[in-house]
Amino acid sequence: MKEIIFGAAYYEEYQPEDRLEQDMQLMRGAGMNTIRIAESTWSVEEPRCGEFDFSHVTRVIEAAARYGIHVIIGTPTYAVPKWLADLDPEILGRNRFGTRQNMDITNPTYRFYAERVIRELVSRTAGYRNVIGFQIDNETKHYNMNNARVLDGFRAWLKARFGDIEAVNEAFGLRHWSLSAASFEELPDPEGTVNGGYACAFEEYRRELASGFLSWQAEIVSLYKRDDQFVTHNLDYEWKFFGAPGQQEGYSYGIQPGINHFDAAKALTMIGTDVYCPPCGELTGREIAFGGALMRTLKREAYLVLESQAQAFTGWLPWPGQLKLMTLAHLAAGACGQMYWPWASIHGGLETFWKGVLSHDGEPGETYAEVREIGEMLKKLAPDLETKERAPIAMIVSAENLHAMNWFPTDRSLSYNDVVNTFHQALYELNLDCDILYDRETDWSGYRLLVFPEFYCASEEMLVRVREYVAQGGHVFAGFRSFFADENARPRHRKQPYGLTDMFGLRYDRFTKNGRHLWMELLEADGAEVLARYEDPHWSRYAALTRNAFGEGLAWYLGCTLSADELKPVLSAAAQKAGIPRQKLHWPLVSVRRGKLQFVMNFSDEGHIAACPVSGTELLTGETVAENEPWKLPAWGAAVIRADSEENRGLSE
Repeated sequence: MKEIIFGAAYYEEYQPEDRLEQDMQLMRGAGMNTIRIAESTWSVEEPRCGEFDFSHVTRVIEAAARYGIHVIIGTPTYAVPKWLADLDPEILGRNRFGTRQNMDITNPTYRFYAERVIRELVSRTAGYRNVIGFQIDNETKHYNMNNARVLDGFRAWLKARFGDIEAVNEAFGLRHWSLSAASFEELPDPEGTVNGGYACAFEEYRRELASGFLSWQAEIVSLYKRDDQFVTHNLDYEWKFFGAPGQQEGYSYGIQPGINHFDAAKALTMIGTDVYCPPCGELTGREIAFGGALMRTLKREAYLVLESQAQAFTGWLPWPGQLKLMTLAHLAAGACGQMYWPWASIHGGLETFWKGVLSHDGEPGETYAEVREIGEMLKKLAPDLETKERAPIAMIVSAENLHAMNWFPTDRSLSYNDVVNTFHQALYELNLDCDILYDRETDWSGYRLLVFPEFYCASEEMLVRVREYVAQGGHVFAGFRSFFADENARPRHRKQPYGLTDMFGLRYDRFTKNGRHLWMELLEADGAEVLARYEDPHWSRYAALTRNAFGEGLAWYLGCTLSADELKPVLSAAAQKAGIPRQKLHWPLVSVRRGKLQFVMNFSDEGHIAACPVSGTELLTGETVAENEPWKLPAWGAAVIRADSEENRGLSE
């Protein structure tokens, strides 16, 4: 890789004083080469309808050019100006003015003026040589929009999908509680329904609207951009809140409910993402690894981290060395670069204490000094950084299953993303490299093991694909509640797991819970090898974990909830059966291969001595290291080894 993208979101228009030249000097001094601008300030760029002022945008672009800094331009459509909200109250609908992402992205008035400002902005900036790409919108979701136009669109979408109204009634079981309709016009507002499948279909439709919104913006940008400029977007995740009410404190957690990344990626020429994770004693790197496992599979290319934390929230100041560790975790996961949000801490608004590289005094403090060290480190790594290869394991996830589990939860304390993250945590802490694929991805070639956590909804097509994969030699590990319902979240009226009882060599029709398991299926083996039974005096004769040979492959089934620690030996055994060798290093040491580079990271407040995983050159120090020699990583320390050979991959025999 010629250059690793490194920089920050920059808001010159937020600053209480003019410090543009000083900021550019500090950025270059820190080794930064890229900034992202303009995505948040439509009201500055068009203060009154039809009056455009992009002077702050062009001023920053020109200053950046003088310092050899690239620029990514963001379209400013996620925060509407007051004049536009007043022009058509339906743009906000039930929402009030005063926050962001509060608009109906399908509203014709909004679309007209959004297109106009996009055209004005992109046409005036695409010609600058240091503008390398455009970010369309910002962390787009469907924002729960619901009005007469959206409902009419939903009904038309159902008609195109099912053909006639009786097919809709049957697909969702609308006869229950007299919900069936005699025409498409009679179909009710899903927000008031008690039918989970019907509500999940509405969520799917709105996710498609969000993806379509990004495609619409990409088409506009493509009319003006140069061929060498990319189109990106900062795909984000579900947000795990932990702070005070009304505040934004939280972190990235599982797949995003409001848009389907697989569909949204089609509009982009470069995948971008925002990843935030708990620092200090809670830093594990898992949120970074999860994001990378998902993002790198969308186009099978390196992706750009458009937002990550520098100082972030109150109480979230990373300990010394952790910023460097997070950067290396991003690179190990497949990123082509990392940018911070923001460059300078903001002096007003809700994000005042979401602190940037610089604190509120604007001086280059200790965080800046660590960022500068990272800039130097990235120069050493760039020549050897290659595209990350396909992992041997893939975990299959689904936005449809996320919403189905909201309607039919395993337990009120256990969400779909909780289950997905538990499975991922176990694989991550075992150092088993894992990709994450949306269910719409049809290319499973090269994967030795597919993991299906709580894969509740499955179409007939998916069932056929799973059967063929195992019959042809693949290995599958399915978690509880998998393959229970059809694509409309309606339970199948046959023994479970539906359509795959012969593949798994088992069946069940009852489930319960006890003090240890929030969900336990009473599995009856029918040819499968029983690996574990329930340690419960009432249900001990039933299987909890099974394994079955089918065709040339192997199918595992887990019928109950387990913690990540309990999952580890089970998933480790499944990986070994699939011919996936174990890593030499163990948690809290994380070992990841990217091309010829072996990343080794210590997510611990203690130093660890372990056998060096590979022979080669440690790029951060320049030292030569030998495989299996005793080797110490300090607390929150890391190493990047350029291996002597491709075969030398830090694996146990």
